[in-house]
Amino acid sequence: MHPPRLLRTASFRLAALYALLFTVSVLILGAVSLWTIRDALDRQMTDRIEAEITTLQATYQSRGLDGLVAAARTRGVGPVALDYAVEKPPGTRLAGVLPNLPARSGWMIVTGGPRREDALVEPAERLRALVVDLPNGIRLAVGDDLSRIDDVQETVLTAFGWVALLVAGLGVGGGVLMSLGFLRRVDAITRTAEAIIAGDLTRRITLRGSGDDLDRLAGTLNHMLDRIAALMESLRQVSNDIAHDLRTPLSRLCQGLNAARAEPASAAEYEQAMDRAIVEAEGILETFGALLRIAQIEAGSRRAGFRTVDLAEVTRTVVDVFEPVAEDQRHRLCAAIAPTPPIHGDRELLVQALVNLIENALRHTPTGCTITVSAASAEGAAELAVSDDGPGVPEGERVHILDRFYRREASRTTPGSGLGLSLVAAVAELHRAELLVEDAGPGLRVRLRFPRDGR
Repeated sequence: MHPPRLLRTASFRLAALYALLFTVSVLILGAVSLWTIRDALDRQMTDRIEAEITTLQATYQSRGLDGLVAAARTRGVGPVALDYAVEKPPGTRLAGVLPNLPARSGWMIVTGGPRREDALVEPAERLRALVVDLPNGIRLAVGDDLSRIDDVQETVLTAFGWVALLVAGLGVGGGVLMSLGFLRRVDAITRTAEAIIAGDLTRRITLRGSGDDLDRLAGTLNHMLDRIAALMESLRQVSNDIAHDLRTPLSRLCQGLNAARAEPASAAEYEQAMDRAIVEAEGILETFGALLRIAQIEAGSRRAGFRTVDLAEVTRTVVDVFEPVAEDQRHRLCAAIAPTPPIHGDRELLVQALVNLIENALRHTPTGCTITVSAASAEGAAELAVSDDGPGVPEGERVHILDRFYRREASRTTPGSGLGLSLVAAVAELHRAELLVEDAGPGLRVRLRFPRDGR
C-alpha cells in the first residue's frame, strides 16, 4: 500500500481529525483539572497555615513567649509538619528554621535553608509562609513546603501527557486500520468497474452486509448496473425485433413497387400500387413512432413535466370519445367511474395508455363483447382497469403480451404493431404504478394501481 495514498483517504483524514480533537480535548481537560487541583491544594495550604497561626497566637496569649517557643519547636517536627520561625527584637531567632524573614508582615514565598530541625528531612526549595506581628515586638512565621503541590502538579501533567499521547496514537492507528479497510473495498469496487468496462456486464460489487455508507453505495451501484443491463438487453431485443418484424412490411413494400415498375399497367393500377405502398410505409412509420415514444418514456425525461392529474376525469374523457367507436364496431363500452385520489403524472401519457388498452380490447375481442373501463380508489390508491368478456389470454401467455412486437397467433391477421401494451407498461413504470394482467372470468383484465401518495 503506497503511504501517500493511504494518507489521502477520507477515513484516515477523518480519524486524524478526531484524534486531534480528542487530544486537544484531553489537553484542555488536563489544564482545567490541573488548575482546579492546584487551586484546591493552595486553598488547603492557606487554610492550614492560617489555622496554625491562630492556634499559636492563642498559645502566646495564654502561655507567653516561652510557651510559644516550646510549641513551635514541638510542632515543627515530623515529615508533614509545618515550618516555623519565632523572633524577638532585633531579629533574634528563638525557634524554627524558616530563613530570611523580611521586615514586612503577610504572605510571602521563602526560598533556601534547611527544611526542619530534624536532619532526616530533605531541605525545601520553596515555602509559602505567613508572617504576623505579636505584642512586644515578637514576630511569628508559619510556612509549608510548596514541593508537595509541585509534585502533584507534575504527576497530573505527566498523566494527562501520556493520555494525550495514547489518544493520538490510537487515533492515528485507528485511522490507518480504517483506511486500509476502506482502500481494500475501494479497490474491489474499482476492479469490478474495470471488469464491467471491459465488457463483463454480469459483474457486481460484493456487499458485506454491514449497512455502512460503502455498502449502501455498492447496493445503489448494483441496482444501477442491473438497470443498465436490463436496458442493454432490451435494446438488443428491440434491435432483433425490429429486424424481424419490419422485414415483412419492408419486403411487401419493395415487392409491390418492383411489381408495379416491372409490369405494364394503367394509371389506375399504378395509383393502387402507390396507395398500397403508402399504407405499408405509414405502418412502418407508426411502428418507429411507437418505439420512439416508448424509448422517451423509459428514459424518464417526461417526469419533469408531471402535474396533479384527476384519473377519474381522464377516464371519463376517454370513454366519451370511444363510446361511438365501440358502437360502430358493435361492441358495448361501459364505464364505472368513482372519485379517485389525485395522482402526480403526465396526463397525455395516461390518456395514451388508456386509449391503447381500449383499442387493444376492441381489436382483439369478438363482435358483441362488453368492454368495461373503471376508475376507483382501492385501499387509498388510485386504480384504473380495462376488462372485457372476450376469449381472454391463456395464463402462460399473459407475461409475454407486454413484450414489444409480441402478437398471439390468433392476432396475426389483425392490424397492429404489437407495441400498444408495451407502451402501457412503459407508462406504468414511469408513474411507478403496478401493472397487473388478470383473468376476468371470462375475458382479460388489465389494471394499473398507482402509489398511495400519488407519486
